[in-house]
Amino acid sequence: MARVTYRLYREGVLREEPFQPERLGELLAEDSARVWVDVEEPTDEELGRIQRWFSLHPLAIEDSRHWGQRPKVEVFPDHLFVVVHALSLDEGGELVDQEVHLFVGKGFLVTLRAAPPFDLSRVLERWDAQPELTRHGAGFLLYALLDEIVDGYLGLVERYEDLADEIEDRVFADEPDPAVQADIFRMKRRVVELRRLVVPLREVIDFVQEQPGLVPPELGPYFRDVADHVIRTIEFIDNIRELLTTALEAQISQVSNRLNRVMKSLTSWGAIILVPTLIAGIYGMNFRHMPELGWRLGYPFALGLMLAAAGLYVAFKRKGWL
Repeated sequence: MARVTYRLYREGVLREEPFQPERLGELLAEDSARVWVDVEEPTDEELGRIQRWFSLHPLAIEDSRHWGQRPKVEVFPDHLFVVVHALSLDEGGELVDQEVHLFVGKGFLVTLRAAPPFDLSRVLERWDAQPELTRHGAGFLLYALLDEIVDGYLGLVERYEDLADEIEDRVFADEPDPAVQADIFRMKRRVVELRRLVVPLREVIDFVQEQPGLVPPELGPYFRDVADHVIRTIEFIDNIRELLTTALEAQISQVSNRLNRVMKSLTSWGAIILVPTLIAGIYGMNFRHMPELGWRLGYPFALGLMLAAAGLYVAFKRKGWL
């Protein structure tokens, strides 16, 4: 069953929590009233109520039933539909996506959260701590929510930078790590997924702050600050991708160098063994008429030629092939 939260602000101050949803019509008609409704894991029945209460467009409600969307904003006559993703890391370092759908109008903000739900406690604290900004309408409610989500991106990127540095140290360690290449590919996949969820948010924020009915001039600097944080996040993500690409190239180069060293060693030993094998093969052919077969010094002479192959060992050792 969906969990629903109601909050009413007047003159920037929290007045009622909760309130009867039947009063929404009269509350939305008040210029000083700001209404927030949050639905955790909404059902079709709850979405139907939300549509009736706030006169939302049917296409927006239909769109909100589908999770796993990219960040976006859709414009309707008297409200916006916004999709954002709050992101975090689990204990195993995997990306946790907490998708949030938003309906925002002049005097209301509706948030829909799917499991695992994004924690809104910090957002509520900011709403309550800055009543002078809450007076500017639902735009500030939207700003505080977006700012908390984007601040989470910066913390996530810092963690990814630490993981990328650890991978780089493993690549250039004295002892080869057979698992590092798989970890690089795994990390690159996470970074690509992160970038896919962050980059479209820049366009979303740029578009939202251009809506004068939702974002008055007093809130403009706040939305520009969020947009700046998104740009910084994207730059950090691109830096991490470049670092991982460089680490992968270095790892492949090191593997190739180690393979070359092995091949040099095998080739050197093959050349050393070839000389006595060749001599032994020649004198082991057992032809009746063959030079040196009747020579008394033939045996020690053959052994001496074989031992002369030790000179190849010395030569290869000096070249660093052995």
